[in-house]
Amino acid sequence: MDAVSPWIEPRGTAAACDTASRLVYVRPVTTELVAYTLADNVATVTMDDGKANALSKDMIDALLAALTRAESEAGAMVLAGRLDRFCAGFDLRVMMSGPENAKALLGAGSELLLRLYGATIPLVIACTGHALAGGALVVLTGDHRVGATGAFRIGLNEVAIGLPVPVLAMEFARDRLTAVELPRATMMAQIYDPETAVRAGYLDAIVAPDAVLATARTEAIRLAALAKSAYRATKKRLRGRSIAYIRASQDEDLRDLMSPSA
Repeated sequence: MDAVSPWIEPRGTAAACDTASRLVYVRPVTTELVAYTLADNVATVTMDDGKANALSKDMIDALLAALTRAESEAGAMVLAGRLDRFCAGFDLRVMMSGPENAKALLGAGSELLLRLYGATIPLVIACTGHALAGGALVVLTGDHRVGATGAFRIGLNEVAIGLPVPVLAMEFARDRLTAVELPRATMMAQIYDPETAVRAGYLDAIVAPDAVLATARTEAIRLAALAKSAYRATKKRLRGRSIAYIRASQDEDLRDLMSPSA
């Protein structure tokens, strides 16, 4: 049972019901930017700033809090966006307001992305629409990624707007994208539609927009049934080296990004 609409901020108190001999427990919690529900041992976290779901400091803080909570009480987590908009990347108003503000936002965003990438529970992405730049990186953090069919754009556009691809983005792309598409996706700033995003490695599956959340939750329920300690240890072996390299490189990389050489 889906007790809460995926596109409407959930309100109300905790509820439980028995459906087809299965206990479904739902605990809705809503902040201004992020909705959190727990059902079937899966935490569903939905971003909705009413616009393009930019990664502002408030959005980053809300997502970090939701992830921490999910890791403490759920067997898996689904991260979704609003209808037609998954995540537009870092808040351009902050990025353009000065180097110190930009540096602070990038630092906070990097921590969020690394936490998502190394999440101690399975993370399923419900990519409900456009996902560009930092939004595409959020997609790449998922252990399984379900996208919506339609005229949506997914990809890293940094080079197209005159910025180098950061080390974090490059390592995520190197880990998750196909070898054939890696140069196009990074150096050539290729942007993909959902169908080609599957072939490139951004997404694992695409379904109709109204089926994205349910499909993601079904996969999350399956993953939540796996042995937690084995899953966590295997993910650490798979991604730990990349995460350690990114953390060791990020201060220098951030200085280079803030003061690019000719």
